[in-house]
Amino acid sequence: MNIRVAGVLAAVMLLFACPAKSQTHGRGYEVFTPISKYLGQGDVDKLSAWFSDNLEITIFSATNDYSRSQACQVLKSFFKSYTPRSFEIAHQAGRTNMKYALGTLTAGGEHFMVTIFVGYKDSSYKIQHLKIERME
Repeated sequence: MNIRVAGVLAAVMLLFACPAKSQTHGRGYEVFTPISKYLGQGDVDKLSAWFSDNLEITIFSATNDYSRSQACQVLKSFFKSYTPRSFEIAHQAGRTNMKYALGTLTAGGEHFMVTIFVGYKDSSYKIQHLKIERME
């Protein structure tokens, strides 16, 4: 492996593997508290307050970019098929202006791995990517 590739890989690993030491923008990881609550309840209307104007949603390996209102419809459809019972965060990491969390969603008698990426923009954190995958 050449030095340039190794350096890029090391930078990516540091970005996603190390918990943020500084929480300059205030809310820090607290952003995941309401997001977790609304995911566990399947409350898309309240969850959508945390959406970026445009965000990426991945459900079962199908990824698309959506507006906030389109994303609401996609998630409402998902929760209609898989009634949520709970959501628990297992891991959080990131940097000051970008954070992610991994958690388990129990819904419709199944378990799903959920990855949430939030970015800091216009004085608050917003969901930029939400990924839902079946756990096997």
